[in-house]
Parts: sequence; structure tokens; C-alpha cells
Amino acid sequence: MPLNSTRGAGSAKGFGFTAGGFKPTDFDYLVVAGGGGGRGTIAGGGGAGGLRTSFPGGTKITISDKITIITVGAGGSSVANSATGSPTAACHGIDSSIGSSIISAGGGYFNAQAFDPGTPEFSPGNTAQRDGGSGAGQSHQGQTYPGSGNTPPTSPPQGFPGGPGGGSFGASGGGGATQAGVNGTTPGSPSNASGAGGAGAANSISGFPVTYAGGGGGGAFQTTGGAGGSGGGGAGGNFSGLGLGSPGDVNTGGGGGGASHTAGGNSTLGGSGIIYLRVPAANAPGSLSVSPGTNTLTTLSPSGDKLATFTVSGQLTL
Repeated sequence: MPLNSTRGAGSAKGFGFTAGGFKPTDFDYLVVAGGGGGRGTIAGGGGAGGLRTSFPGGTKITISDKITIITVGAGGSSVANSATGSPTAACHGIDSSIGSSIISAGGGYFNAQAFDPGTPEFSPGNTAQRDGGSGAGQSHQGQTYPGSGNTPPTSPPQGFPGGPGGGSFGASGGGGATQAGVNGTTPGSPSNASGAGGAGAANSISGFPVTYAGGGGGGAFQTTGGAGGSGGGGAGGNFSGLGLGSPGDVNTGGGGGGASHTAGGNSTLGGSGIIYLRVPAANAPGSLSVSPGTNTLTTLSPSGDKLATFTVSGQLTL
């Protein structure tokens, strides 16, 4: 899914200082945002974090500042049932970005806890929370307000919408990087089955193929939860047991699985995002580095390309 156009100007503008002695450098990139969480009972799966990339064969990003701020978005945070009036925390995934030029939007979540004070299911605030890089899935009982993907729009799309809902007691899955979430079935076979999360996208910028940004599966009503989408999407919670959905995988941008009918409104985490920047060794500045130490700068074999991997927010220095 190579990028043909970027948001904003062509160069990534960082913060800090600029200095002579280095030249602007073109990098291939992969930017994955944090996935949305799964919220409420019989909840739609969380949308995957938005995925934008130039690799392979797309338009590279030109970085012309000595220091560029890299932001790796967290997954949507987990919150407890607030039907009794306790505060409701956001479960939307957090954006990931290279400076201010390449921004991938966090995945959406659907707040199916209708009794939360001040947050009715179809309020404008909840509409905004459902939309994202990929949209959240839909809850049960005929609701037809899935989250929109590719919000804000990019070309090619950074993600897809959640499953449409509409008549199913099983919740629908969240959208993924290459596929919309799947709707639940009613009556279907099995009856009231929940929908799977949308599939993510495979990419080899790291030197080997890895799939990122899968949507979370929908929570169950009376059966099993929907499967998580390939690329780190968490499975929806089953009717049996605690009924909790599975979290999205760390550093994939996967959406969290929706909780089931038996989970009491508890929710699940979305997966955090990740950012890669890759440059041929011949073009890499000798002073190229990353910080903090959790992030890495490696040499790929056999190409010799330099790969900067950001699993947490930090800085790229030329």
C-alpha cells in the first residue's frame, strides 16, 4: 500500500535545532497509529490504527531538519464499566507521526455503554470516537452507525470502516488497513455470530514481511466472539467465562476485541503503533541516530540499508 501523496509539505519538520554539515535525506517509511479499544457490552471491535507507507515503490519522505520528532501512538486505553457514574476515559487510538508531515490517525472505538453519563451512543462525541484511521465496529440490536475509516482522508486510504451492524445481536468487527470489519449474522449460522475484524496489511520495510493494523473482532451475544483481523487485531470476547475481548497486539496498531454480553461493560486495549524509516547506507548521514534507547538503528542484510525502528516516541537525528 505505497503512499502516492502525503499530508502537508514534502519535508518532515521536526522540533529542536537545524545545523549545516548535512544534506536533506530521503527515507522510505511505515507509520502505524495506535488501535482503538473495545468498549461496553456486546461491543464492536476497535478499529485498527491508520497505516501509511512508501515501501515499496512509493514517494519517499525528505527529512531536512537535524532533529525530527517521532511520535508513536498508544493503543486505546482500557476503562471499566461506568454505568454507576464513574468517569469515562477515551478508548480512541492515538495518532503516530513523523514530524508534522506524515500523520496516521488512531483507530476508532464504539462506546456501547449507553448508560454512561453524558455519552449516549449516538451523540456527536461518540460519532467522533467511532471514526479514525480505521473505524470501530458496531454493537448489537440493529444499530447502524459504524465508524468511518480513512478519517481524515489520505490517498491511498490509511484504513477501512467498521462492520455495518443492522439486525445482528452479535457485534461487528473493527476495520483494518485493507478490509472493512465483518458484520455479525442474524439469524445466520450460527445464530447471532459476531463479526471478525478487517484484515491488516503486510509490509517488508523491516527486512521481512510483517502484517500490521488488523481490526478487533466483535463481542459475542450468545456464542463466540469474532476473530481478530490479521495484523494484531484482538478477538472478541466469548459468551462463556469472563467474556473479555483480547487486546490488540503491541506495536502493530491492532484494534482491541469487543467485550461480550457477560463482561459487565469492561473494555480492552488497542495495540500501540510503530514507525520505521529506511535509507540506503550510501545516502545515510554518518551521524544518523535514534533516541531513546528503546528505539533501534540497524543495518539490514543483504541490502546494507539503515533501518530506524521506533516502538516508542523519540527523535531521529541526522
